[in-house]
Amino acid sequence: MELEIQVSVTDYLLGESKNSHKSEFWAGQVVAMAGASPQHNIVVKNLIFLLESCLRHKDCLVLPSDMLVKVPACKSYFYPDVVIVCQKPEYEENQGVTALLNPTIIIEVLSPSTAQKDNTDKLECYLNLQSLMEYHLVDSRKKYVKSYYKQNEKDWILHIYPNTEEKVRIGECELEFKEIYWKTNL
Repeated sequence: MELEIQVSVTDYLLGESKNSHKSEFWAGQVVAMAGASPQHNIVVKNLIFLLESCLRHKDCLVLPSDMLVKVPACKSYFYPDVVIVCQKPEYEENQGVTALLNPTIIIEVLSPSTAQKDNTDKLECYLNLQSLMEYHLVDSRKKYVKSYYKQNEKDWILHIYPNTEEKVRIGECELEFKEIYWKTNL
């Protein structure tokens, strides 16, 4: 029988401020993050480039995977692959670690090791963020995007982009599949 050791938020953040690697915090459990595949990194890079180009002169900030996001409803802290904030960013400073409190859009790029949690546990957590308007899951193994768009305080609409000719709407941006997956082998 494996014993799960509960860690406090303070201990997690203190450890995170000293670690050379990133870990996420899942309601008392520290989960080390594995390195990403080249495909995953290319898709993340493409998304950041495309979104930054589109939103450059808007009141939005595009942030990479080093931006920790606090999710109070799940007592968790996550490192999404891409975060967009389209309002004044609010941060929590704790134990030398900065966490974003008000993301507008979160994008997770799916890998074999993350797809299940990104589609279930993280989905439930993220959709509880009051500031969040969109959550996107972009597959790194095939051309596939699943997007959740907030309609009101309780309702979300799911849109799956199965047609690679269709443009993916992320915030005010419309991205082409070929651009999202540019320089991948897909």
